[in-house]
Amino acid sequence: QVQLVESGGGLVQTWGSLRLSCVASGRTLRGVAVGWFRQAPGKEREFVARIDPSSLVTYYADSVKGRFAISRDSAQNTVYLRMNSLKPEDTAVYYCNAVASWGQGTQVIVSS
Repeated sequence: QVQLVESGGGLVQTWGSLRLSCVASGRTLRGVAVGWFRQAPGKEREFVARIDPSSLVTYYADSVKGRFAISRDSAQNTVYLRMNSLKPEDTAVYYCNAVASWGQGTQVIVSS
């Protein structure tokens, strides 16, 4: 079973940037699809981005397309989510998901 730990969240102003990290332990993420999701207060968890097992194909929610980028460092067993041009509506707890496991989440707050 894989354990996932997210980090990199924080408080940022509108149009700012953050890079989230999802570090895995217990098994390699090589060859595994990994996704980022987020949950805003009072809302359901929603899909943000996904990187396929080959790392050649990525998918994004329409709301973040062109602003966010998901990437993988297999040597570090880590998946990143680079978030640019952040907006207040991006405020949420961000979670990574792989092999049916979830991390504890990292809070992102975007101030207007």
